[in-house]
Amino acid sequence: MSIRKTLIPKINSETGTLKQVVLGLAEDFGGTPKIDDCFDPSSKYYVNNNLYPTQKNISKEVNDFHNVLTKYHVEVLRPKNIIGINQVFARDLGFVIEDTFLISNIIKDRQHELPAIADIISRIKQNRVFQIPSDVLIEGGDVIIFKNHILIGYSNSKEVNKFKVARTNSKAVSFIAESFPQKKVIGLELYKSDENKDENTLHLDCCFQPVSTDKAIIATDAFKNKSDIDYLENLFGKQNLFYLSNTEKNMMNSNIFSISPKIVVSDLRFERLNNWLLEIGLKVEAIKYEEVAKMGGLFRCSTLPLIRN
Repeated sequence: MSIRKTLIPKINSETGTLKQVVLGLAEDFGGTPKIDDCFDPSSKYYVNNNLYPTQKNISKEVNDFHNVLTKYHVEVLRPKNIIGINQVFARDLGFVIEDTFLISNIIKDRQHELPAIADIISRIKQNRVFQIPSDVLIEGGDVIIFKNHILIGYSNSKEVNKFKVARTNSKAVSFIAESFPQKKVIGLELYKSDENKDENTLHLDCCFQPVSTDKAIIATDAFKNKSDIDYLENLFGKQNLFYLSNTEKNMMNSNIFSISPKIVVSDLRFERLNNWLLEIGLKVEAIKYEEVAKMGGLFRCSTLPLIRN
């Protein structure tokens, strides 16, 4: 009889050396959805234009990403396969802060994805697993950790009621601040659109992400409040920020993924960003992820890190 190894989560940054991660599944993703079943504008756009990705192409890209992770000796866990369900974007199902795994309160359209990681969650000591309260809306893509900060992308109550893409509410900012009083929790309000993919920022990691130890990628067009941009510029220093153009923002250049402070996984198409990453001394594992991107996310969206050193 095999003994299941207890999982001990530990996340204190976005760039610490990755030891263990949940990577989404591309198998049996259900094919091209009906337009009424799409719950983000990127998917709607590619369905309407008969450009939605195929099973074969998505599987290849996710498998290539898997191979990069294992190349650096990362332990890769996978959700349980649920036939006919898109399970690529594991990031939003939960997230780890310090030694605590928080189960996201995700939108109704995606709640059928949660049972796929139930076995993984069951391996964590239950006093280190928190279920987010039902009135607190939050998805993992909106939560970013930097030093003593927890940065949270959110929407106000009016937009949460209006837009399906408004996945995190202001109550989430308060809840995380109360749950982690030792951290400085900052809410950052994002632009939303259910219909226009170029006017929508689905999650914070679609417009902002730290890299290395003191630098970050930012798309200022995605933030509703100039004060939020000012805060990030003061936190990192303008000289340490890579500013995305509107086109680069729409391609989600910020949604790369750090394996360590020195190694990142990026898309081959992100030429200007990749050159900057090389200039600041990072190793860039550039692979094709264009088909996955058509569904509204890239590398960070596909991962749920459990342990970083």
